Amino acid sequence: MADTLPVHVTVVIPTRNEEAAIVDTIRSIPNDGWCEKLDFLIVDGNSSDRTRELAAEEGAWVVMEPRKGYGRAYRTGFALAKGDIIVTLDADCTYPGEEVPGLVRKLVEDNLKFITCDRLRRAEDGAMSGLHGFGNWGLSATARMLFWYGVHDSQSGMWVFWKNIMEDKKMRPTHDGMPLSEEMKINARRVFGRKKAIEISVPYRVRVGDAEINTWGDGWLNFRFLFAKRFGINRTRSDWGPDDNTQV
Repeated sequence: MADTLPVHVTVVIPTRNEEAAIVDTIRSIPNDGWCEKLDFLIVDGNSSDRTRELAAEEGAWVVMEPRKGYGRAYRTGFALAKGDIIVTLDADCTYPGEEVPGLVRKLVEDNLKFITCDRLRRAEDGAMSGLHGFGNWGLSATARMLFWYGVHDSQSGMWVFWKNIMEDKKMRPTHDGMPLSEEMKINARRVFGRKKAIEISVPYRVRVGDAEINTWGDGWLNFRFLFAKRFGINRTRSDWGPDDNTQV
């Protein structure tokens, strides 16, 4: 085993009815001493199944966020995370947890600020439907055209970054929905440039459990957000982190 990295890593995972995969998702990330401390923060959107209970049994810190949205869950999670480094991924076994130690090591040893993971080049057969693949390609191409930032997969939800970059308000995402994913990458490239905010290709696998996404609605929301962000008319929000109704 390589030398232990002297960092505290928090893995932030948004959930809603993910009992089929949450345990395997958590266990997919090695916990063999590769970093000084590793913990898991589950930000749950009022699951009606056993997601929260199963995650807690695995030792995760579980927070309930009543405000709706993928982006809202992450914004709350980023504020609450206790680690020096934050790692994100979905709770459905699609992202390769085994790659996390290497990605964190690269962030630290290469003096980077932000890593986003490209799913599209190494997606396994059946991991993404033809419609979703086309939608991801279209949104990613639109983002590259509007921002000239060179990111291949604008919709990836696996990132590795230093928590302290969120102290810069220009880095903080503003959207409570799915567009937060593309917003994170746009902000990172704007603030840190291509040398400090990089993209790395990773495998992408077939989902475990049922998806709770609205293909057409989320796609249109992402598309509109790109233009709003480009022309500076997206609505900014100041409510960073949990509120009085968040069960911490």
